[in-house]
Amino acid sequence: MQPLLIRQAVHLCSRPVKGSHRHGVLCKQLLLGSVRHCNAGIREQRATELIHGENSPVGKTARTLKTSAPYRVASAFRSELKDCKRIVIKLGSAVITRDDECGLALGRLASIVEQVSMLHNEGREILMVTSGAVAFGKQHLRHQIMMSMSMRQTLNQGSGRSGSSMVDPRACAAVGQSGLMSLYDNMFTQYGVIVSQVLVTKPDFHNDITRNNLQSTMMELMRLKILPIVNANDAVAPPAEPDKDLTGVISIKDNDSLAARLAVEMHADLLVIMSDVDGIFTRPPGQDGSRLLHTFNPAGDLAGIVFGEKSRVGMGGMESKVKSATWCLERGTSVVICNGTGKDNIINIVQGKKIGTFFTSSQATGCPVDMQAINAREGGRKLQSLKPTERADIVHCLANLLIEKKADLLAANKLDIEAARRSGVAAPNLARLVLTDSKLQSLSDGLHQIAESSHNNVGRVIKKTKIAEGMMLQQVTVPIGVLLVIFESRPDCLPQIAALAIGSANGLLLKGGKEASHSNRFLHALVQEALEPYHCRDAVALVSRREDIVDLLQLSEYIDLIIPRGSSQLVKQIQEESKGIPVLGHSEGVCHVYVDKDANPEMALKIIRDAKCDYPAACNAMETLLIHKSLLKSEFFDSVTDMMRAENVIIHAGPKLSSQLKFGPSPAHSMRIEYGGLECAVEVVNSVYDAIDHINNYGSSHTDTIVTDNADTAKRFLNGVDSACVFHNASNRFADGYRFGLGAEVGISTARIHARGPVGVEGLLTTKWILEGSGNAARDFTELGQKFTHEYLPLPETAAPPADTAPPIDAVGG
Repeated sequence: MQPLLIRQAVHLCSRPVKGSHRHGVLCKQLLLGSVRHCNAGIREQRATELIHGENSPVGKTARTLKTSAPYRVASAFRSELKDCKRIVIKLGSAVITRDDECGLALGRLASIVEQVSMLHNEGREILMVTSGAVAFGKQHLRHQIMMSMSMRQTLNQGSGRSGSSMVDPRACAAVGQSGLMSLYDNMFTQYGVIVSQVLVTKPDFHNDITRNNLQSTMMELMRLKILPIVNANDAVAPPAEPDKDLTGVISIKDNDSLAARLAVEMHADLLVIMSDVDGIFTRPPGQDGSRLLHTFNPAGDLAGIVFGEKSRVGMGGMESKVKSATWCLERGTSVVICNGTGKDNIINIVQGKKIGTFFTSSQATGCPVDMQAINAREGGRKLQSLKPTERADIVHCLANLLIEKKADLLAANKLDIEAARRSGVAAPNLARLVLTDSKLQSLSDGLHQIAESSHNNVGRVIKKTKIAEGMMLQQVTVPIGVLLVIFESRPDCLPQIAALAIGSANGLLLKGGKEASHSNRFLHALVQEALEPYHCRDAVALVSRREDIVDLLQLSEYIDLIIPRGSSQLVKQIQEESKGIPVLGHSEGVCHVYVDKDANPEMALKIIRDAKCDYPAACNAMETLLIHKSLLKSEFFDSVTDMMRAENVIIHAGPKLSSQLKFGPSPAHSMRIEYGGLECAVEVVNSVYDAIDHINNYGSSHTDTIVTDNADTAKRFLNGVDSACVFHNASNRFADGYRFGLGAEVGISTARIHARGPVGVEGLLTTKWILEGSGNAARDFTELGQKFTHEYLPLPETAAPPADTAPPIDAVGG
């Protein structure tokens, strides 16, 4: 609400009118309403002046205020940005201007307008500070100048100054401001957003009255749900002169400083400065050693920055942006500098995603995730340089530490359990979180087995060929490189996965669920203690923050394989967001049991109970039971329903079953559901071929079982079902690394390449080719007559790994 409205209210209140009592009440309400709608920092001052008089002692005291910005504290972490209500978005010239500097990049501008409109329509208060008037005006004036030039001038244009460069920038701004605003108006109208233009100059911020008027105007526009678009009035901009701003107040030199000053004056929660680079780099982008800083603490990071040249257009460079952002941060407004050409960058910033450079006053704790990945690669190479017995010693040491420090580990686990109970975690998930004496003993025994079987993991010759005389070729196993394993709930996963990574000489990044944070930190400390004697502590790193996952999924140059272990939602999210990094895993575990007409009823009932009820949350648990149509009205079908009722299993009928029952269970919403609990779908099929078609159409290629005594029917099923694991007369629950004799597993994969089914240590290895020659050249074979022999040679004998005797540890894939 502008001060004019307050003056009108005071004027009305001072007029003598009949019915003065009622009139006075209305005037007081109007005055209070006018004051109430003004900015908090202005309304007290202006109302005091108007009521008491500008020359009164009270009024003079009010006039000594130089800024309306109260003390504020900026967000310390990106995750807090989602709560920002008032946001200033500054569009740099390089963002919205074409490369030829004559006209606007309409595609980029349209994307920005769409994002700003989405935030505005969500109820956030958005202010835009925009460049582009000079470029827009230059485009129009260049055409006008060309039309007015003579033929000789047009032909000779290339030898002198171009037509557009002869125009004063102030004239370009005067022409471009109306066109730019008209463009914004048309674009925002498509999203139902009303915009307004606010032109300012540097002197407007020197004068208290004009500064306060500007602030109250902006407040009123936002109250009316109108989006203010602010630009420096370059048509009347004065020549450059020494700064005359007060001490501690930023000088308005360019749109960066204008946006910073406006953000502070308007008490904005967030300032987004959009440029043509991804953020702040340690040195100019493209130079060797240049690295993007995702977070920037001016107090500690500024000294290590080398600034480059200014952008091709605009008045400010990155140094100006950093100065403006730092000034804003000191006064309680959060700041992010980002690339304005990126897709959905504004939306992603407000959602707390790691886009651009986030300014914070908080000191960085821990190692950045990109450095963790780099260190993990170096640590993995150190592991690879160790002898197999030394890598085995590390795993043995970790197994012993689990028992030696059991009391402290269980105490840490107790903190997680208590926190989970307070937050209402479901009983099945709570059970996965609990560590016990017996679990730790089983885990320790399993790690000892991994250590004993790890001696031949790395450097094992799997193929040996004599290519020609004096040329020997070998294919040997090597680690994949750096693994990123993301898991939920179960803290016993951490030492299991760490042991497999160490035994295969892979670097490892671990991200566990927050519900097991205390347990995971303690277990990771044990892993590092085991690695310390061989100076490989960085080979296994623990990622602590959930928001770091987004960054890790972009690090294709440092991370070689991602293994998500947990819910189907987690796996799907990782598969969708990973940028160029292979993901090993399965998105769902829709597993089937098919009971054939030739099945043994007792065996079938036993397998169904185990597949569904042994561990309903596991990824290899049965989710759909298929029954041959001939068994529908048999005693066996009644036995199945009675058993499920006794085990508290909820049944959902498939479409064919529902059509044959007058009364029965509720229909299944879909035949592709992974229930993950005591719940399943039941459907009838006409034959084994019908069962195969159903599984291939509705299954997730995980694990499927047939129960039959007919060998031919079983063979058709085993060959026809396209899943990672296909069983005959055995429960789906055997799809597990331990039960397959692989030792521990890192997960279950339904992928078509590299590894499929339960993935043990073999899935963490790849190969390389080693060729030993004797001065050979390709020319010897093309011109000198030397012949290839390609003789396959027997492999060297290796000791068989000892049999696994440790009790089973359920596959974490479930």
